[in-house]
Amino acid sequence: TLELIAMEIIQHAGDGRHNVLEALDLLTAFDFRSANEKLSVAYTEIKKAHEAQTKAIQAVAGEEIAEEYSILLTHAQDTLMTIYSEYNISLKLTTIIEAMDSRIARLEEGNHV
Repeated sequence: TLELIAMEIIQHAGDGRHNVLEALDLLTAFDFRSANEKLSVAYTEIKKAHEAQTKAIQAVAGEEIAEEYSILLTHAQDTLMTIYSEYNISLKLTTIIEAMDSRIARLEEGNHV
């Protein structure tokens, strides 16, 4: 049913968010390797959520599921989009902070850039 698929989307998206938030915590500690690992796990979860969403859309379009509207599916899609945005922003923040940290390290070593 759409409700089960929606719950699958929410579960994977939520797991993705959890890993994004852990990555941001690691980023504040300048642990870039671990932060990037968490972002990789987050992406895997987001991808699973997106695959479930695609399954739902195909099931409705193919009339395998005869439900017209599910507020739970709408919530799941909204959750997925929000978390995917958080993931993308976290990727960009990681790149920016890594570059700043590298620049500061070079300045501290006396190698002006």
